[in-house]
Amino acid sequence: MYKKILVPVSFDNDRDAAGALEVAERLAGDEAEVVVIHVMEEIPAYAISYVPQDYLTESRAAIEAELREMAGGLKRGSSEVVDGHSGRTILEYAEENGVDCIVMASHRPGMADLLLGSTAAQVVRHANCAVHVIR
Repeated sequence: MYKKILVPVSFDNDRDAAGALEVAERLAGDEAEVVVIHVMEEIPAYAISYVPQDYLTESRAAIEAELREMAGGLKRGSSEVVDGHSGRTILEYAEENGVDCIVMASHRPGMADLLLGSTAAQVVRHANCAVHVIR
């Protein structure tokens, strides 16, 4: 089966992280490592002056704690927070770290997704490994 499964987590209200973790755990069995990851996107330069100075540090610490808790419930789970553009960074991480399966939650596509594309759609189109999308 799989050896290393990546579960990207977004903290949007309409994403089913619990469902993605459940599927990843089933696919992992007793052997595979499951990495729970969150990509922190850069705040645009025009908005950074409106963000409190400690915001990035505090939000990163909160996200790391939440991911550790999620990964702690898995047999061979670990967690990581990385910086970058969501879709591109998930793909790069998977390629660089020998991931052979990505399990991710996705929201119901809307009109904006048809024009711009969602993170899940980008990962599905460009991943060099199996991708399971949970809705």
